[in-house]
Amino acid sequence: MTTEMLPTILLGATTGLSLIVAIGAQNAYILRQAIIGKFVWPIAIFCILSDALLIGLGVFGIGKLVDSAAWVLELMRWGGGLFLICYGLLAAKRALKPSAMTVVTGQDGPKTVGKALLIAAAMTYLNPHAYLDTIVLLGGIANQQGENRWLFYAGTVVGSTLWFSLLASCSRFLRPIFANPRAWRVLDAGIAALMFFLAYKIMFSS
Repeated sequence: MTTEMLPTILLGATTGLSLIVAIGAQNAYILRQAIIGKFVWPIAIFCILSDALLIGLGVFGIGKLVDSAAWVLELMRWGGGLFLICYGLLAAKRALKPSAMTVVTGQDGPKTVGKALLIAAAMTYLNPHAYLDTIVLLGGIANQQGENRWLFYAGTVVGSTLWFSLLASCSRFLRPIFANPRAWRVLDAGIAALMFFLAYKIMFSS
């Protein structure tokens, strides 16, 4: 790697992180799975690969097609919003139900890695903002870099990898806090509120 490459890679990493780090459905889901200690690395790897795929499509110039496919984005808007509402209702049920205070690490959440990845896929691919942020926005910025667009793309993938790996690794620091069962109810209440807010934002914002 030459010194001329580094600024473009750093630009890609910081630009990608500025969009990824914002607390969203993906991050909340990974955080909960990390605390539970169940299927967190398969989910994190899935999210990293999904970012790489979507941003890569943008670098290939698919952004204009996605931006013009209004009916597809509209379908995802309502489908994704309804999914987030359902997920939020489940989180609210856990927060309100007395038995939610007896969550056992490794036993809560999806029962198989396949189900865990399906939820991660829904969080990722049913959100129209994910397509706009990755394919349209990041892909567009990448193509502004000319011949260095692939360096920018590499930077976004590095940023995504660092962020999701950090989320997956944070469990050992957070588990002592969640040894207190009430912490689970607070977390699930926060997740429920976030899911409802994101659903509203997806379904009713232009």
